[in-house]
Amino acid sequence: MNEKRERADMRTGTAQEGSWSSWPSREALTRLGVPRGRIVLDYSMITALSVWVLVGCYTSGGFDGWYAPLPPLGYGLCLAAALGYHHTTLDHRAAASLGLLGVIALGGLGAYTAGAPTSATVMWIVVCIMAMERLPLPYGLATVAVLVPGFVEADETGFLGAGLTTGTVLLAGYSLRLDAQARGAGFQLLAQERLAREAEAASAALAERARIAREIHDVLAHSLSAQMVHLEVARLQIEAGADRSEILKLVTSARAMAREGLAETRHALSALRGDMVPVEEYLRELAREDRAEVDVRGERRNLPAEASQAVRRVAQEALTNVRKHAPGARTRIRFAYEADEISLEICDSGPPPTAEGGGQGQGHGHGLGSSGSGYGLLGMRERAELLGGSLDAGPDGPGFAVRLRVPA
Repeated sequence: MNEKRERADMRTGTAQEGSWSSWPSREALTRLGVPRGRIVLDYSMITALSVWVLVGCYTSGGFDGWYAPLPPLGYGLCLAAALGYHHTTLDHRAAASLGLLGVIALGGLGAYTAGAPTSATVMWIVVCIMAMERLPLPYGLATVAVLVPGFVEADETGFLGAGLTTGTVLLAGYSLRLDAQARGAGFQLLAQERLAREAEAASAALAERARIAREIHDVLAHSLSAQMVHLEVARLQIEAGADRSEILKLVTSARAMAREGLAETRHALSALRGDMVPVEEYLRELAREDRAEVDVRGERRNLPAEASQAVRRVAQEALTNVRKHAPGARTRIRFAYEADEISLEICDSGPPPTAEGGGQGQGHGHGLGSSGSGYGLLGMRERAELLGGSLDAGPDGPGFAVRLRVPA
């Protein structure tokens, strides 16, 4: 509840301070951020004024005999009113705040009636300064105006002394008000910065979750869809009474795909944690199975996890599609560290000649984009664009080429 209120006060604080008839912000009305030395000085001044007021009351001669306990009792009442005034102004309750200031002002009137004009003047000055510092300015000015006749009556110099007293309390109260507002504005800025950082952290956490979800989705969609195809074919063959060896082959293939999917999931999580092997080593390991050529250029440097994963996923998908649509083709992988980006190019020579007629096997002009994995060309292009890069894929002579560029 308090946190919500502080945030609401923070949002309205600037508007409050910008209007001369509005309350000071909550930060300005609290002691938040006041140096310890300033607090000690304030309490010392309050103690000195209290002693001055009480001594002035007793030296006036108006509190003798049965009236001797009245000054400390009156001072205690005024002190309680001042403490209550602090809380009512925090809650922006104008009527209650003015009522409590009236209690203190009446205490000063009692001192003046008993023959202690100096004590009365000190108490009225305190009331004016408190009103100018913590109330909306119209209320503060009205409070000072109400007490000006008291200054005129209590000061022996008449209007001259009352004018000096009035100007002093206006200047002192407004200076304290400006000082408190400046301090409150500083804490408002700190609170806004804290909220902005919390929002950035929440946004970063959501982005990280989305990134992890995308990585896991890409890996699982790539492996599980192929497994589903193999298992569905195996089910149909079982229903049709097909040969046991053919069914076993399909089940074994699905099992291998599941194992590869789990391995790729671990690789993806390791890369997200920054524990993955360098990209070029991964490419060499990936190419070893297909006997592809790997050419790495540029000086190795640490890559962001997103860029590293993009290269790995694109290379994996491209080589998978070469195996599907151009089995036996010669494949070349080129990876380069450039000034402000990295590039990957995977080209294949196309299907080799068939044994029957010496012609080309089934081409794969459309194979990369329609591999049926749920990932394919569209998924690779989306991954590149999310990172501000680009991906081009298309026929390259008799074969096919995939070219990726990612800022890094």
